[in-house]
Amino acid sequence: MNRVVVGSVLIAVGAFLIVLAPLVRFQVAPSLMAAKGDQYGITKLQATGAQYFSVADGRVLTADLDIIVTTRGDVKEASGDRVVWDEFTAVNDVTNGKPGIDYSERRSAFDKRSGVGLNCCGVSIDKAPVQLQGQIYKFPFDVEKKTYLVFNSSASKAFDAKFVGEEQVNGLNTYKFEQVVPETKTQTLNAPAAWFGMGTSGDVQLNRVYSGTVTYWIEPTTGAPVRQVQQRNEVLKSQDGIERSKAFVATAKMTDDTINGLVGSARDGKSQITLIRVTLPIVLAVLGIVLFAAGLLLYLRGRKAT
Repeated sequence: MNRVVVGSVLIAVGAFLIVLAPLVRFQVAPSLMAAKGDQYGITKLQATGAQYFSVADGRVLTADLDIIVTTRGDVKEASGDRVVWDEFTAVNDVTNGKPGIDYSERRSAFDKRSGVGLNCCGVSIDKAPVQLQGQIYKFPFDVEKKTYLVFNSSASKAFDAKFVGEEQVNGLNTYKFEQVVPETKTQTLNAPAAWFGMGTSGDVQLNRVYSGTVTYWIEPTTGAPVRQVQQRNEVLKSQDGIERSKAFVATAKMTDDTINGLVGSARDGKSQITLIRVTLPIVLAVLGIVLFAAGLLLYLRGRKAT
């Protein structure tokens, strides 16, 4: 094979790689950066010295709690840019040996790239329909140092999560966001008046009111959460607005094992994104330029030889 033919082949291959490099960077990479439709994960949190109203005991108990959150993707409902995740949370009283003091369910749909909630597919909290807004489970890829609207499942509403700084979590750089939720009525219920010193017989109507602060540590490239602390203050108020009892007061923190797992996953995701968005396009572009230049040189020499 003469120099002209070899040179022509190298020029063609080099030109192809040069064109391919930006396509990988701007088209292939974004298509691969997405939350999983077949998600499955278990997150564990602990709350030390929490207070909760025990219906079985008719009074407030103080206890250390284990909180287990299981998340599973509904693969059949994943379509296009949409993913749907189902979540089940179980709260166990470790101190008093009372497993399952509270259970909750949540069904969410969101854009697999931006993380923004979608209202479809039977989204709900404890089987009750809900209107989703803001970020669900994750922040967008390439997180900015700004305020994001984040859905709070305890209040069933979205509230601002403000950027408050950068912080290392197990050596991984993260952006820290803080969401402050004002007092929000979440439930109206009837309970024996005697439990709250409001009479000796009959029931009284009470409002369950939630307020709290949720702090998120987010890996900025992937938008993945790697740590979370939930400070929640739920109280029972009578219709005159007077607080009658604690309902659920706790500071829940992710366990070290959960944080380690989330940090590891975020590191892997960040490395993969860097590979397909930065490293691979650079390699393709450099190799393409080298092959193109070598092919052009061989082609010109071959033409001169003839």
